[in-house]
Amino acid sequence: MSEIPAVSREWHLVARPQGWPVATDFALREVPLSATPGAGRILVRNLHMSVDPYMRGRMNDVKSYIPPFQLDAPMDGGAVGEVVASAAEGFEVGDHVLHGLGWREYAEFDAKHAVKVDASLAPLSAYLGVLGMPGMTAYAGLFEVASFKEGDSVFVSGAAGAVGSLVGQFAKIKGASRVIGSAGSDEKVTTLTEKYGFDAAFNYKNGPVAEQLKEAAPEGINVYFDNVGGDHLEAAISSLNVHGRATLCGAIAQYNATEPTPGPRNLALVIGKRLRLQGILVGDHAGLQQQFVQDVAGWLRSGELTYDETVVEGVENAAEAFLGLLRGDNTGKMIVSFTG
Repeated sequence: MSEIPAVSREWHLVARPQGWPVATDFALREVPLSATPGAGRILVRNLHMSVDPYMRGRMNDVKSYIPPFQLDAPMDGGAVGEVVASAAEGFEVGDHVLHGLGWREYAEFDAKHAVKVDASLAPLSAYLGVLGMPGMTAYAGLFEVASFKEGDSVFVSGAAGAVGSLVGQFAKIKGASRVIGSAGSDEKVTTLTEKYGFDAAFNYKNGPVAEQLKEAAPEGINVYFDNVGGDHLEAAISSLNVHGRATLCGAIAQYNATEPTPGPRNLALVIGKRLRLQGILVGDHAGLQQQFVQDVAGWLRSGELTYDETVVEGVENAAEAFLGLLRGDNTGKMIVSFTG
C-alpha cells in the first residue's frame, strides 16, 4: 500500500454545459488531504470509478430526482477503492469498499456510506457494472418493471452499453423468443450477435430505426427497454404488440439538446394497443438486491453471462472518459481506473 499523500486530485465542474459538454467545463484540482479520518469515518484510495449517462443531467442546474452537481466543487459517482485509514468499527485498512464519492483519487467519508466488496468473488471493477448499479438497473427494469415472461420478444436500444448489453443477455437466459438490439457502429452490432447472443441487431446510423426494427422483428415485440428515447421510442411504440411493455431507463439521444425535444408522434397507438410505458429509477428496487446478486453471480459462474468493460487509465483522463461515454465510444461499462 502506497504512502498517503498530502494532496489529492479531484474533478470539479466549473461551468454548466450548453449542449454537449466540453473539456473546459471541468477542472482537475489538487486539495489538501488528511491521513487521519474523523470518528466513524474512513479514508479510501479509489481504484476504479464509474462514469454514467445520468451524470450529464446533474450538470444542469435543474431540480430532479438527484441533486445537480455544484460549480467549483467535486463531482461524485460510483467508485470502488481500498481503505487506507479507518476510525470506523468494522472497517480495516486493506478492505475494499464500494461507495459514492468518485471523481477523485481519495475519499474521506462516514463509513455507513460504504459497502464492503470481495475481490475474490469478482474483479473490483465489476461492482461498478455487472454486479453494481447498471446490472441492477437491467435486472429490475426487465423483470419487475417490464414484467418480462418466457417467450417474450425483446428490443433493447443502446444495447452495447453497460445496461443494454445485460438486458439482452438476461432476456435470453430467461427464455425470450427473440432479442433485438440497436447500437451505433457495425462493430458493436457484431458484438451483440456474436458475443452477447442477440438474435438480431442493427446500426441505427444506417437507416430509419422504425424500418430496421420492423425488418428485425416482423412479428412485433412484447418488451422494449429504452436507453435512448427519440426515434427509438417512436419506433418501438409502432412495433410493440397489444399489451406490450416498455421500460424507460434513459434518453441519451436528448441529454445534450439545447431546445425542447419532440416526443414520439405516435403516442395515440398506446391507447389502442393498451401499452404500458414505465420509467425506472434503480433505487426503487432495493428489495431485489439479494435475488439480483444470487442470479447474476450464478450466471457469471456458469458462463451464461458475459460482460465488457471499456477502461480508461488515470484520474487525469476521467473527464475525457465521460465525454467518450456520451459519444458512444464504450462497449459495455465505461470505467476509469486509477494507476499508481
